[in-house]
Amino acid sequence: MKLNFAQHNQTLELELNGDYLKFDDEAALSTLLMTAQQKNIQNIQVNASELKQWDSSLVVVLYRLTALSKSQKKQLKLIDVPKNLERLINLALAVDRKPSLPSSPKLPWLESLGGFGYDIFQSSKKGLSFIGQCLKSWGRFICSKATMRQVDFLFALQDCSYKAIGIVSLVSFMVGLILAFVGAIQLKTFGAQIYVASLVAIGMTRIMGAIMVGIIMAGRTGAAYAATIGTMQVNEEIDALKTMGIPTTDFLVLPRIMALTIATPILVILADFMGIIGGATVGILMLDISAPEYYKYTINALDLTNFLVGVFHGLVFGIVISLCGCYFGIYCGRNADSVGRATTQAVVSAIVWMIVVTGIITVIFEVLGI
Repeated sequence: MKLNFAQHNQTLELELNGDYLKFDDEAALSTLLMTAQQKNIQNIQVNASELKQWDSSLVVVLYRLTALSKSQKKQLKLIDVPKNLERLINLALAVDRKPSLPSSPKLPWLESLGGFGYDIFQSSKKGLSFIGQCLKSWGRFICSKATMRQVDFLFALQDCSYKAIGIVSLVSFMVGLILAFVGAIQLKTFGAQIYVASLVAIGMTRIMGAIMVGIIMAGRTGAAYAATIGTMQVNEEIDALKTMGIPTTDFLVLPRIMALTIATPILVILADFMGIIGGATVGILMLDISAPEYYKYTINALDLTNFLVGVFHGLVFGIVISLCGCYFGIYCGRNADSVGRATTQAVVSAIVWMIVVTGIITVIFEVLGI
């Protein structure tokens, strides 16, 4: 198992005789390559007529010799080299090319508009179908026929309730603090900085607390729902559930929707309280408002209607976030990139739909005088 080579005029001849298994003679290989690099060598010839058994170590030898001949533009001739060995060498030398993107033909504007409308129709149809399946699951739950495990509900409730207290408290405290700062800038002009307490109390309880909780839970819990269910889709666990006749909306979606719908209004109450504490920190420590006065104006500004409006927003946001997270998880693709894309779409869609729902609720409450 040696490299038998000789130089004849301008040709370097390499004879492969016998078996080449686990070849590791680096000295012989270096000598071969150094000889091949000589300027008077113009042709390299490899004769494998008497080659018997070989493994990948021989592929390495011939690969380095072939690469050297190409880099120095020398003629390489392979004689009686096995086809599979030659194919491996060519494969090793193949240039990596980026896959070409499929080119979509440019359609007329009217046809493009029609295609866009059709895509929206199909997406809306799929979304409404998913909501209908969730409503059916809810109906089966009321009738005690849903295939939902209590442990799944408790696990989801645990994940989106007390584990989110820290981040909700911190963000809400800072929002109340910022709201008080912004309000004080204008109110101090009129010597009415005492009304910072009323501003923070009304703003946090009516809408700001609910919106901040919604954004936090969309990025924290909604993304987790999409990633978890999307990974199950990639691992074909959802297909296994369907094969066993278990409704995926009962087993995967319903416990998450119920958990987040219950937890979000409670977190909104916590956010309202922490926002008021943040505003009090600015009012008492920086605006020289006494604690009893700040407490008095806060209590006078608090209204049960505003408080219930904020809690109702939180309830709706919980439903929206859980639906978006579970929807994009259920309809996720079959690869890792699809899971990341589904997670992003779940967060973005949840926030967009929260803003849309907030606008609708605001208009309705304005009409009703609430």
